[in-house]
Amino acid sequence: MLGEIGPPLQQTLKTVIGCRGVGLHSGKKVSMNLIPAPPATGIIFRRIDTGAEIRANWENAVESTRCTMLSDGAGTIIGTVEHLMAALAGVGIDNLIIEIDGPEVPIMDGSAAPFVFLVECAGVIEQDMPRRAIKVVKPVSIVAEGAMAALYPDDEFSMSFEIDFDNPLVRHQRISIAPDPSSFKSEISRARTFGFLHDVDRLRTAGLARGGSLDNVIVVAGNQVLNSDGLRYPDEFVRHKLLDALGDLYLAGAPVIGRFRGVRSGHSHNRRLLEALFADDEAWSACAPIPDMETAGFTRRDEALLVSA
Repeated sequence: MLGEIGPPLQQTLKTVIGCRGVGLHSGKKVSMNLIPAPPATGIIFRRIDTGAEIRANWENAVESTRCTMLSDGAGTIIGTVEHLMAALAGVGIDNLIIEIDGPEVPIMDGSAAPFVFLVECAGVIEQDMPRRAIKVVKPVSIVAEGAMAALYPDDEFSMSFEIDFDNPLVRHQRISIAPDPSSFKSEISRARTFGFLHDVDRLRTAGLARGGSLDNVIVVAGNQVLNSDGLRYPDEFVRHKLLDALGDLYLAGAPVIGRFRGVRSGHSHNRRLLEALFADDEAWSACAPIPDMETAGFTRRDEALLVSA
């Protein structure tokens, strides 16, 4: 019918674009290229130094301190993927090959904004295949270590997050947003990762934050921000935690339709939340037309793979 609006289409980049930076935790210099990919490819990391490929999916996420890490199960990892994944989720990139020559995505300025800039420079094109989405059908939650992460049914995607730190500058902060490409770019993407000065020595002794500096981390000492440019948002801390959660949720393999709530939660809670969601066949459904599961002989796991592929 003339003027009829069809389902949203999958998207990828128009052209290859790359960057170079340092890994936040490894401190190693790394080069990364974002490469357009065909419809139904999904997001795939390719370690060109090892030849391994790792799909950006919750099933490949492993327990890690202070970041989201993917593994191929054979010793090859990709760390600190959450900011890049948040950028891809925020601007709506479905299919992409990410070539990288090291074990960690470059931290850039500590936010998702540099990755949004790369996407804008490369350009975005629609592809001849409808987007699929994961619809939350019933509530799922993870409560552990005094924190909570939860997904609730809704007709659109929205997020809320609360933090509560024993620090006079950070204290209690809360934010709610229904992110779209415009609001993500202006309200969330520029929020940087943060840390406390008293934690620096302990983290580096543990082999973490070796690439951290005032160029890529907000450093808080008491009631002061040590970065010369100050904060980008008055509540930049909670905005960054929401950014992290958005990137982690994109490991569902497709956009989520539902309401996310995080309370003092972190990457581990987000990973376990997706695990719990997909473990319950009655908690989610695929929103795009797909083959009839019973007549095709498919299982719910096959449905999840179709959505994420």
